[in-house]
Amino acid sequence: MAPTIDLRTELPGPRSTEILARKQRVIADAKSIYLPIVIDHAHGVAVTDVDGNTFLDWTGGIGCLNVGHTNEAVSAALHAQVDRFLHTDFTMVPYESYIELAERLLARTPIDGPKKAAFFNSGAEAVENAIKIAKLATGRPAVICFDRAFHGRTLMAMSLTSKQHPYKAGLGPFAPEVYRAPYPYPYRDESADPAAAALAGLRGMFNTHVAAEQVAAIIFEPVQGEGGFVVPPVAWVRGLREIADAHGIVLIADEVQSGFGRTGKMWAIEHEEVDADLVTVGKSLGAGLPISGVVGRAEILDSAPPGSIGGTYGGNPLACAAALAVFDIFEKEKLVEAAGRIGQRVQARFDALRDQLDLVGDSRGRGAMRAVELVEDQSSRRPLPAATVRAILDDCIERGLVVIKAGIHDNVIRTLMPLTIPDADLDRGLVILSEVLTMWDRRPRG
Repeated sequence: MAPTIDLRTELPGPRSTEILARKQRVIADAKSIYLPIVIDHAHGVAVTDVDGNTFLDWTGGIGCLNVGHTNEAVSAALHAQVDRFLHTDFTMVPYESYIELAERLLARTPIDGPKKAAFFNSGAEAVENAIKIAKLATGRPAVICFDRAFHGRTLMAMSLTSKQHPYKAGLGPFAPEVYRAPYPYPYRDESADPAAAALAGLRGMFNTHVAAEQVAAIIFEPVQGEGGFVVPPVAWVRGLREIADAHGIVLIADEVQSGFGRTGKMWAIEHEEVDADLVTVGKSLGAGLPISGVVGRAEILDSAPPGSIGGTYGGNPLACAAALAVFDIFEKEKLVEAAGRIGQRVQARFDALRDQLDLVGDSRGRGAMRAVELVEDQSSRRPLPAATVRAILDDCIERGLVVIKAGIHDNVIRTLMPLTIPDADLDRGLVILSEVLTMWDRRPRG
């Protein structure tokens, strides 16, 4: 077996440098490049660039590859589908794989009673359509979202997203009737009871910002993704359910990043034992193929009339084939349980770093969805400057580990390794990250 870290050139290597120079001439600057490498091939947790350098990939295409790169079962399903048909638009000429995928997805979605699904291409499309469905179901115009939320970059999704740079600045006006409430942040909230304080703030909005009877939906991330892998108190999630029930509001759980086993349960909302009315899914559903969906209570989805939701490529045959293979892999390899085991190992290392290094302010997460928040010092909790965090990540890349940041201040390092990762590669990556953080902790700051 080829080594999972094998660095043969300086980074970027000569071939990557040549290709990235071509990119600079012909690709919009907005498509900035995070890694100074160009991929040649990948498998499992390993990515090899065009210069022959091999890295441990803990980004997974930003959480899309819970079953790893080029999983054999997914590749086989795609090859089989290619020779049958590539596209019809499901609403023109339907195909069984779309229906089978809905059946399997609904069977694993923790919502009581009759359920239905609809498929789209991206997480942002799923969010847009979930909001449309909620408005059609309630006849109401308003939506409540939360601080630090990320729901995508199309109009409604961008309006719901919290972070200004780079997602929103200069792009207004945004969708109307969007109201933002506090999301508890246990590490940084000064309240003795962050859940109660956030719920009180939400209830107060019904008097000062929007009447409850005008609210179609409350949309939240059970664990915030781009916002910094922030895990809310269980009481807060249960409080959202109570508020939604009291006012006839559709509760939408955005599980695009936190779903599909990442947190040690199939869906993050299972940790709170709370049913959402609608759940948005995506990313690792398709193992790298573009597919997303909205699943939820049948009476809510059926409130959308024919033609009101959808898109030409939504739930395309290749993506459905990949997603069905993903379900097989999850069941055969028990990847939900694997996420729990991975999370235990990562948490132990991250907790130790928090206890040993002044640089690490917080260790948090659920299952394999874990993060460390970097600070100038633990006493002040001032976020470590983004440029310093970027330098830390670059040092990891130079050692063969690819990890990415998150958070409003870009000071959180998050883990999105595949749930199929071998223990040896997990430990190898943890050692690299620990060594780099320890080295930076010893450097003078300020």
